[in-house]
Amino acid sequence: MGKITSLPFYLLILFSTNLFSQERFTLSGTITEIASNETLIGVTVAVPALSTGVITNEYGFYSITLPKGSYELHISSLGYQDIIQTIDLSYDQKINFQLLEDAEQLEEVVVTEDIEKLNIRKPQMSVNSLSVETIKKIPVILGEADIIKSILLLPGVSNAGEGASGFNVRGGAVDQNLILLDEATIFNSSHLFGFFSVFNPDAIKDVKLFKGGIPSRYGGRVSSVLEIFQKEGNSKELKVNGGIGAVASRLLAEGPIIRDKAAFLIGGRASYAHLFLPLFDIDNTAYFYDLNTKLNFKLNESNNIFFSGYFGRDVFSISESFVNTYGNAVLNFRWNHLFSDKLFSNLSLIYSDYYYGLKLDFVGFKWNSGIQNFNLKYDFKHYLSNNFQVNYGINNIYYRFNPGKIEPSDSESGIIENQLIQKYANEFAVYVDVEQNITEKLSLQYGLRLSNFIRLGQDELNVYENDNPVSFDPVLQIYKEADPIDVIYPERREQLATYTNLEPRIALAYSLDANNSIKASYTRLAQYLHLISNTSSPTPLDVWTPSGPFIKPQLLDQYALGYFKNLKEGDYSLETEIFYKDIQNRIDYIDGANLIANDAIEQVILNGEARAYGFELLLRKNRDRFQGWLAYTLSKSEQRTPGRNASETGINSGSWYNTPYDKTHDVSLYVNYELNEKWSFNSNFVFQTGQPTNYPIGQFEFQNLAVPYYGLRNKERLPAYHRIDFSATLTPRKNKGRKLKAEWVFSIYNLYNRRNAASIGFSRNGDTGVNEAVRTSIFGLVPAATYNIKF
Repeated sequence: MGKITSLPFYLLILFSTNLFSQERFTLSGTITEIASNETLIGVTVAVPALSTGVITNEYGFYSITLPKGSYELHISSLGYQDIIQTIDLSYDQKINFQLLEDAEQLEEVVVTEDIEKLNIRKPQMSVNSLSVETIKKIPVILGEADIIKSILLLPGVSNAGEGASGFNVRGGAVDQNLILLDEATIFNSSHLFGFFSVFNPDAIKDVKLFKGGIPSRYGGRVSSVLEIFQKEGNSKELKVNGGIGAVASRLLAEGPIIRDKAAFLIGGRASYAHLFLPLFDIDNTAYFYDLNTKLNFKLNESNNIFFSGYFGRDVFSISESFVNTYGNAVLNFRWNHLFSDKLFSNLSLIYSDYYYGLKLDFVGFKWNSGIQNFNLKYDFKHYLSNNFQVNYGINNIYYRFNPGKIEPSDSESGIIENQLIQKYANEFAVYVDVEQNITEKLSLQYGLRLSNFIRLGQDELNVYENDNPVSFDPVLQIYKEADPIDVIYPERREQLATYTNLEPRIALAYSLDANNSIKASYTRLAQYLHLISNTSSPTPLDVWTPSGPFIKPQLLDQYALGYFKNLKEGDYSLETEIFYKDIQNRIDYIDGANLIANDAIEQVILNGEARAYGFELLLRKNRDRFQGWLAYTLSKSEQRTPGRNASETGINSGSWYNTPYDKTHDVSLYVNYELNEKWSFNSNFVFQTGQPTNYPIGQFEFQNLAVPYYGLRNKERLPAYHRIDFSATLTPRKNKGRKLKAEWVFSIYNLYNRRNAASIGFSRNGDTGVNEAVRTSIFGLVPAATYNIKF
């Protein structure tokens, strides 16, 4: 009997010995574009025979470990010709691959459907990627390709209307988005108050938007992460491209410093519409310019270094008595090091600066404000096996906030120089992320981020009774600014407040079959910076302030559940998700709050809460001449600030009210049709529920003046917003065989001339004496033409 019962044990030993004695070897390398030697992000390296694969990281590196044997390897990336290559893996190998652009293909390569199935099994959800080629095709205002305007066509993404800066994700505010350009933080993503974004599409390689299931390597914002990487530069030959548009032009040059080892990239944009204003006797000007730069050096097979930078400025003036200047500047040094074929690292040293300047000659003063940060990041990716990969690292950011400085513009102005109290803070984080395939059907991505935020000493700090900078008048039932009872002078090294938060993340994917999967995620995030703004769309005058003794960090818990499906072997794809977001400590303002040049901003801020929930659908057509997508979002976004005790009314009587970025219905349809090699056509349709707003509910007379009064916050809405845009691209046939290639892009924004309301105001008609509503619209029909060149 003993021999019989011991048989399974011996079989187990035999099986285990065979499993673990099986030789395994690692294949690793870098994947680049053949024409430029540019590294490629997100390329799939698949082994269909084993139903396994990996994707390249942000620097084009991949690593996959397989049992000894011969395999057919499939290399695939959207927009590039696929590679199918047989490898004999009997030792660790390093193989670099180069992909050819689709446009240069002579024959179509048909790849087995297994590669399309890999994304179904990946646990990452709530992520949207757009290729730069797609962004350049999407019709936008005045014909200028725009990253921010393009992501507004994705589900769950909207903004506050035409001419509005920034974007809102899943009912979140603009300041809740982390925007990264080559890992550097961009604090204002808009040119000309929102008409253009600061990103030159010619200089961009990859765009990815995380709306949920955000990996632990990201932190500091509670709504989304927009990650943008610049090109590295062509290390094979000199290339120049650019374009001349209706209001702006651009030019970009890239080429080798040392062929196949070092390259440069430099690109610039500038608007020039203001040059024509004097012809119409208009003294006002409004223009922008920006500069993108990058250098990369391949020191050897294990070490690469990168220097990148961005500098941009906007200038708006009325005559010469009012001049407004603002913009971003970032610098970044990065070192990629390969410790082994399974361990990749990246060290980044980053400087970021946002500046806002104002000159008012008619009152005789100059104003400037801004925020600076110094950022150190050290990230590692460890490919322990195909089924178990670990990302880990540290991140430290030092901040300096300048809320404003007033200086006299001349000696006779009578203005006394005054520096508002500058604030300082340090944010440190350590994180670990794990990607694990539990079974062939179940995959997990889970991690933990530990963040620590220290508000450092400043020149002066108010002290309030019971540590309460906002008081409540029980007679008038209003909140008021509390009077300080003392002022202290803490040294810089002192810690005014310290916050530490654990931020767990988990996402899973369960494959129902090869074409269908269910995904779910939970994300916790902490945000320690707040944008002080009482407008639905931020303006350059808005300032950032850190959490501290009186302002708590925002804390998010987000839950998401989705169903994903590939249709017709990947020709179509369907993504659906439901989400719920709960945010603690969302700042709110007391009625009548003064936010500009306020040296005690804590006196007008209360901590409240916010929530958002909804359903998203994205149906894509991925191949052939006809491509595009349909995006639909049904959502709700609210916030409230209840009283701090039973005797207080809170804001809006403590009730939930619509946030300014609540859009019940949001529909976007984008279509691209390649008629032939000469003509292609693009169109998009947008429909959104009107933006929440306040209308007067009555009025009273005061000293012969009619004074309106308002009810609960954001109770009414503007009319629904909708429009159709269209563009046609002409590529002359004479481009074939020529080094100089050109194209014309003709576009019409708002094809049927819809006068969408940017706002609705109320005033008394001077002739009739009757109050009336006045609609303000930014754009009607806007035609444009752009001429692009490349050589």
